[in-house]
Amino acid sequence: MSFKVFLTADAARDLEELYQYIVRHDVTGKAEHVLAKIEKTCTSLSETPERGAYPKELMSLGIRDYREVFFKPYRLIYRIMGDTVYVLLIVDGRRDMQTLLQRRLLEN
Repeated sequence: MSFKVFLTADAARDLEELYQYIVRHDVTGKAEHVLAKIEKTCTSLSETPERGAYPKELMSLGIRDYREVFFKPYRLIYRIMGDTVYVLLIVDGRRDMQTLLQRRLLEN
């Protein structure tokens, strides 16, 4: 079964901010490489979205509605609904994930 993969507005904004950050602090080529790898990771979810692990910060709360895949150090948090995968968050995994996940996923 093939799944449709969509980036939410928040995830698209995360990706743009990440790209701009790398351009400002490194080189455009590096930003384009990271962007391409993250896009490839997102696209790969169309075939096997169930392969993602449950984020440990949410598992500790008993929440199993979300999954994640990595392009280290970046974490892509998503939710599978029917035949669609919604990428909700693209973030550097070195951030305070507990607070970020609570604010972005649980307070909606």
